[in-house]
Amino acid sequence: MATTMLPSPSLPPTPRGALSTRCSLQAPTHAHRVLEGVSRRRHAPVQRARPEAAAYAREIGACVRARRWGAACDAFAAMRAAGAAPDRFLLPQVLRACAGADAPRLAAAAHALAAKGGPALADDAVVGNAVVAMYAALGDVRAARAAFASLPERDVVAWTALVGAYANAGELGEAFQLFESMQASGVRPDVISWNTLVSGFARNGDIGAALDLFDEMRLRGVKPRVSSWNCIISGCVQNARYDEALGVFLEMCETEMPDAVTIASILPACTGLMALGLGEQLHSYVVRCGIKLNVYIGSSLIGMYSECREFAYARSVFAAIDGERNVTVWNELIQSYISDGRMDKACEAFNLMQQDGLKPDTVTYNNFIAAYARAGQKELANELLSGMMNVSLKPNVVSMNALISGLHQFGLCADALEVFRYMQLLNSGDAKRWTFLDNSKPIQPNGTTITSVLSLLTDLKLDRLGKEVHCYALRNGLTSNIFVSSKLVDLYGKTGDMVSAANVFQGIRNKNVVTWNSLLAAYKHNRKPEVVLKLFCEMLESNLLPNLVTVQIALLSSGMTMASGYGRELHGYIQKNWPDGYPVTLASELIDMYGKCGKIEDARLAFERSVEKDVAVWNAMMSCYLLHRMPRDVKRLFEILEQSRTRPDPVTFILLLSACKQEGSMVEARSYFYSMEDLYGIKPSLKHYTCMVDIMGTAGLLEESLELVQKMPVEPDACLWSTVLKACKLHSDLDVAAKAAKALFELEPNNASNYMLLSNIYANSGFWDSTESVRDAMTEHGLHVETQCSWLYLGTSVDLFEAGDLSHPAFEDILSTWKDLASRMAESGYAPQDVEPYCNVQVDPLSCHHTERIAVCYGLISMRAHEPIRVSKNFRMCKECHSSTKFISRDKKREILISDGCTYHHFSDGSCSCGDMW
Repeated sequence: MATTMLPSPSLPPTPRGALSTRCSLQAPTHAHRVLEGVSRRRHAPVQRARPEAAAYAREIGACVRARRWGAACDAFAAMRAAGAAPDRFLLPQVLRACAGADAPRLAAAAHALAAKGGPALADDAVVGNAVVAMYAALGDVRAARAAFASLPERDVVAWTALVGAYANAGELGEAFQLFESMQASGVRPDVISWNTLVSGFARNGDIGAALDLFDEMRLRGVKPRVSSWNCIISGCVQNARYDEALGVFLEMCETEMPDAVTIASILPACTGLMALGLGEQLHSYVVRCGIKLNVYIGSSLIGMYSECREFAYARSVFAAIDGERNVTVWNELIQSYISDGRMDKACEAFNLMQQDGLKPDTVTYNNFIAAYARAGQKELANELLSGMMNVSLKPNVVSMNALISGLHQFGLCADALEVFRYMQLLNSGDAKRWTFLDNSKPIQPNGTTITSVLSLLTDLKLDRLGKEVHCYALRNGLTSNIFVSSKLVDLYGKTGDMVSAANVFQGIRNKNVVTWNSLLAAYKHNRKPEVVLKLFCEMLESNLLPNLVTVQIALLSSGMTMASGYGRELHGYIQKNWPDGYPVTLASELIDMYGKCGKIEDARLAFERSVEKDVAVWNAMMSCYLLHRMPRDVKRLFEILEQSRTRPDPVTFILLLSACKQEGSMVEARSYFYSMEDLYGIKPSLKHYTCMVDIMGTAGLLEESLELVQKMPVEPDACLWSTVLKACKLHSDLDVAAKAAKALFELEPNNASNYMLLSNIYANSGFWDSTESVRDAMTEHGLHVETQCSWLYLGTSVDLFEAGDLSHPAFEDILSTWKDLASRMAESGYAPQDVEPYCNVQVDPLSCHHTERIAVCYGLISMRAHEPIRVSKNFRMCKECHSSTKFISRDKKREILISDGCTYHHFSDGSCSCGDMW
């Protein structure tokens, strides 16, 4: 047999000829031809198949049992050509084959045989039920209803088939009404009837209703079978609700033994959750119980092992599959090789599959299209789309989605948007270049398409185009898709439109943990951690369990607001749900949270108790030490890291260089800088050069830092020039500041913080005209400064204090407290410059509005005398606030802890842990 050769997988590949294999799933033309002739003949009543028909009947039966639908249809056509006719025992199998081959014309011809075959066929209950079931399987609800109405008697099988037709079409209301009508007519639903209804609701995403129906079935005395549980598990998995699928599976195991279908259904949930351990246990269960490793379990296992990067296990499963391997199993093997980056082996498997007598299907081609698109080889991906047409396969929406997603991942965003644009065209001239597709029948975008495009627009911050896509989704009824809605929340959140994000979220009917995560992440992104914590509590009240991502967002928000109480509760939740050791990502976030809340000992304890420590966990602990200005501990921990044989990464050296800056150790910084590449093979990146420039600038070596910038093998970015500008502010060097500012404004003309920095440099040096010029430039560019704000953690809540917002209910008491403190400060010889903090926000948006002082004053009013006051701020603390807080800590004998995102300040008895260097 001639095999189809895929284009060479080398990078870049050399395109070859078009693909030429024919698809075996197409309805055979011979069968159509014969049956068209049959439909014109007269038929005598059929009582029993003639003796010469027995051989055909055996062949058709064998093909149906093997699910070889096309071959069964061919055998039936040959049978009719020989003049033989089916009897009432064979015709239901023929009808099933027509449905399996997805051949509506052939199905209509077979139905005609039943209708014209006399009472022996037309009035037979089994044949009539088979006709209804056939149309239901083909998705033709109207024909199924008509066939059902023509039945002389309607038994439970016929009712169940019609219920299934409506459920498959997504018309759940009609399906439920039919189910009720069945019982009203005196037909008692059996377990298969219940399974059909439950499965319909589960597959369509209404898991809650499916579970309610499942409970109702038990209340009505119908004992669920393993197949009943399988319906719900499969529905959860199909809707990517993997946690719920796992919960149903575990509940099932309390009363039932999982069968082969259960295993094949739950394994994709293990894949989605990356639960390799559970997947391995299921694999062991299959072997231990002697369950046949068929193509369904085999393909699920291969997919699970491949996604979990256990490619050797995936291939060993493929080799161990019992019986003939089908196209699905080969597709999983090909995808395994693609995921492993072994395109040569994937192409080899493609050819071996054909040598095994199987023809590639649309999924096969989609796997390769996605792989080439992710590699940026758009010409080759397009050639594969063309090749599909040459082998009687039609690209589907999955093909286009694979192309869009792959091009986006590679960074070819314009090309990805062009694919989406084509999908919306009918006969536009722009679609002419897509000559390999049938432009008269464009492929309609689905929920996955819209989700991919919204993800692309989110990355590009194209909110206007995002709104257009939102409108398209509304017009086409795609916003009911939970993933589309979640991605819309993400888009609006990341483009700063939290009103639209909240509106989209409120419109989602069946909110799940993914939608909640999108909203929580949006508020965190917009620096509203206090809202995140409030919403997190609301999510728990709605009886939804947080997943790993939810906990990560909540931990980050707890750290941002110094809400250590929330953080401790989250820590308890983590220990309860991950008793054998929590994931390294949560370990890192826990350490970070405790560090930002000022609990350095708790952070160290979380680090020590982490079962697995990857480099991210080590970096998190080093970052905590750095935040608390403990540079020696950073370097000491690095020495332990080296002894543990954990390989440091680029972030590790950024932390080490930052520690050297805190100590002012230029010699040690140079030693770490050069050892990166010499000892660890880590080539210094722009961030490492920025650290060196920062160290030199802090030491006053501004000209030397400029020389380093000129010698760098990489182009300086805005972050580096901003670092130079900050050093100029520290040393009042206006000449270097002018050079740095010029380069900075060319790179980031619309970044308000750069203008603020330059304005402060001129103001500190007394150049007020230049200060005004900078501020005028900001006004001309329409730039706005981010609102300064501080958060005070009060144990059970977080209070927000924004610059210019005087609406706090205790504001008058806060102001009175501050005036009292200001007079006491003046008596002691220190007079604060701003008596009324943050009231002048409209007058001078670039000055510090001292929101942390307001937060501290409210803490003095509302907290018990022995409690430490914990405040976090989104801007670096100014000298005025720092001096004032030192005085308050001594005067009121209070511990005050303030995190400004750059440094952690622990005020006690008139001094600060930062040593007045921040």
